[in-house]
Amino acid sequence: MNKKILITGGCGFIGRHLTDELLENGYDVRVLDGLVEQVHGEEAATRDSRVDYVFADIRDRDALRSALNGIDQVVHLAAEVGVGQSMYEIARYVSANDLGTAVLLEELIELPVERIVVASSMSVYGEGLYRNEQGELQRAVRREARAIGPERWDPTGADGQPLTPVHTDEQKPVDIASIYALTKYCQEKSVLIFAQAYARQAVALRLFNVFGPGQALSNPYTGVLANFSARLANGQSPMIFEDGEQRRDFVHVRDVARAFRLALEQPQANGHVINIGSGRSYTISAVARLLAEVMGVPEIEPEILQTARSGDIRHCFADIAKAGELLGFQPQLHLENSLSEFAEWVRHTRAVDKGAEMRRNLEVRGLVT
Repeated sequence: MNKKILITGGCGFIGRHLTDELLENGYDVRVLDGLVEQVHGEEAATRDSRVDYVFADIRDRDALRSALNGIDQVVHLAAEVGVGQSMYEIARYVSANDLGTAVLLEELIELPVERIVVASSMSVYGEGLYRNEQGELQRAVRREARAIGPERWDPTGADGQPLTPVHTDEQKPVDIASIYALTKYCQEKSVLIFAQAYARQAVALRLFNVFGPGQALSNPYTGVLANFSARLANGQSPMIFEDGEQRRDFVHVRDVARAFRLALEQPQANGHVINIGSGRSYTISAVARLLAEVMGVPEIEPEILQTARSGDIRHCFADIAKAGELLGFQPQLHLENSLSEFAEWVRHTRAVDKGAEMRRNLEVRGLVT
């Protein structure tokens, strides 16, 4: 008999791709989703006749209990997403992410669900790993907001010496720099603690910057490429905070969906926190220019703001060795070979540019320096 999987937040960007991945590999799928307007694009309205849908907030106990009936495993994606917005809509993020996870776990206590895989985030690391000039790893690097600005964006060592960013592995201690990161870490730890207490299996996947067709192009608080493409599609320059030289890891959503399936299947993954990224790093300004080129508007240069958002970090990109070892995961799609597909999808999708609104919301609250 096929295993039945519940995907919370399954109508979202990652959830829709994961649904396809699981169906293609013989699983039965049920989706629970509250269809929050801000994070659901037009594609969220698409229904698959092979999927059982429950439309409700994860904090609705009755609906959640119904959605869990007969379920063998759970993938927990339901969450409010976005660093900047989390810094002023604090109750919204804590309630949806942490209370929502708590309600889910309480409902699981009496149910024979074998494994839960939870979506965590690279944001829990704060700054990534660095090496100093002597080649020593620096695992506790942090920028002080008052000490950053033009010509001094990069963190330095205790003695002021320059640091070099390197791939971040799961041994790097967490260093929470935003409310969003705090809620994701709470989700991750709550699931792992619950599983240990109740003799269940659990895996936490720390996702790096996910991209691909199906992102909500009109939500300015999440998805760097979605934000940039919405601006470019409307003839506007992508807005980049700081100097654009900050480095990130971009991982394709179909690779992420495969990673979640593997996390459900691989016995050795139980109890682990695992990075899911591409293992490559890109400067944000280079990504903006590459996207403009594939969208056919190379003349639109990014707007480098030379200001910093509260909660942002400088460099973080993934060491994915553990994902390879425990999941057999290797990324198959990279920016270099998949941005054209993304740009083609953007061309046929309505993109409402809300970047300026996002910037005003942060500035008026003093969250941009």
